[in-house]
Amino acid sequence: MPTITDFDYRRVPVAEGVSLNVATGGSGSPIVLLHGFPQTHLMWRHVAADLAADHTVIVPDLRGYGDSDKPSGGYSKRVMAADIVAVARALGHDRFALAGHDRGALVAFRAGLDHPAAITHLACLDVLPTLDMWDVMRGVTAAVGFHLYLMAQPPGLPEQLIAGAPDAFFGHFLDLWANDPSAIPPGIRTAYLDACRDAIPSIVADYRASAGVDVEHDTIDREAGNRLRMPVTVLQQDWGAALGFDAAALWRAWASDLEHETVTCGHFMAEEAPGDVAKSLRALLSR
Repeated sequence: MPTITDFDYRRVPVAEGVSLNVATGGSGSPIVLLHGFPQTHLMWRHVAADLAADHTVIVPDLRGYGDSDKPSGGYSKRVMAADIVAVARALGHDRFALAGHDRGALVAFRAGLDHPAAITHLACLDVLPTLDMWDVMRGVTAAVGFHLYLMAQPPGLPEQLIAGAPDAFFGHFLDLWANDPSAIPPGIRTAYLDACRDAIPSIVADYRASAGVDVEHDTIDREAGNRLRMPVTVLQQDWGAALGFDAAALWRAWASDLEHETVTCGHFMAEEAPGDVAKSLRALLSR
């Protein structure tokens, strides 16, 4: 299994019977980087190495992914966010910056709402908050998100269908969402596919939560007027042009101190444009 060069690896207990695989490197103020789907912590390998020059960089596999434990339950973003706060505290950091991509960005978003005293800065890469995501998915354009609807179904059928051709399923997204396929070299692609193949039930559970309990939690926060209190940066492709929404406006409803940047690279921006991502994260940390 590939690793991030010059990073140390350990298992960190975060809840009863649940430990996460965590890579750490560098020194300085801490930043935690959370991966997306269908990936592992390795998606941050370039950005993590860059940031480690002047920050303590903490890069876990999320619960249910990669080499982290895969319990049968606990895939609300609230629980997954609590995992990340527990990792940081176990490593000696009560306050830290947090950046997430895709699924990891949804965990980061929830951590920012649930643990505002712990999160100093927040970056979310190429997502909308769960509640807004479902609101903008309508009509034939929603076909691009077919996997969201598939994995929202009750337990049984989604897992069976994906297990029938896992490499075709997960590889579809690696191919479709990358503007520069060379950014994910064969060895890394194989690592992603191997990890996903071994985690089908927990990956589906993560997505299923986003069609249920995660929506409930977002709705409660929206109705209560809860917002992100820390400086927030969002890096996003221009999905709004295709699906008919104003992404920056949707994010402003959640974050007062917001920098919203539209990128031209593909979805896997930390691998396709790592220098740009690292630069944006450093700019966030200076706010």
